[in-house]
Amino acid sequence: MAERATFYYDLGSPYAYLSAERISGLFTEAGLEQPEWQPVLLGGLFKRFDRGSWARTDARAEGIAEVERRAASYGLPRLVWPEAWPGEMLTAMRVATFAKQTGRTVSFSLAAFRQQFAAGKDLSDPENVMIAAAACELHPRALEKAIQTQIVKDGLREATDAAAAAGIFGVPTVRVGEQLFWGDDRLEEAVEAAASG
Repeated sequence: MAERATFYYDLGSPYAYLSAERISGLFTEAGLEQPEWQPVLLGGLFKRFDRGSWARTDARAEGIAEVERRAASYGLPRLVWPEAWPGEMLTAMRVATFAKQTGRTVSFSLAAFRQQFAAGKDLSDPENVMIAAAACELHPRALEKAIQTQIVKDGLREATDAAAAAGIFGVPTVRVGEQLFWGDDRLEEAVEAAASG
């Protein structure tokens, strides 16, 4: 029996966006069960492992060019970068956590990723998050209440803490059993590991 994988992501990560657009197709092509999508707060992982984003360093332009090159090679739409990127993702990731709790993880996350990186809409603006949520039938008014609940706040915190405890220090990461595959460039390797599990 093949091992079911887990896909860890944060909606602010362009590399996670690239993987999100490809992962379902790769698992389907390999005849595997779809991976579990697990939202985690990248800022929490950065804090835990004393790391930071390449987007806030001198490597920013080089990183952006690499993401754009990969997107083109995968046949994805040209990236449109939000003006404020990288922004504060807490609200967006709480909505992703609520979406997971209500069985809409994949549909919401893909809609949100596309809002951010295909349409250039800043997900640190709650209005843009709500547009993505509406696309998968999550009602904005209900969402505004839900993301203030302790169960959603704790859900995101606990998922991030559990990921860190498992050794996940960045996204995208795919976990197959005890193996961790960090980076969009290791996605195919993760699929192979899941297939041989």
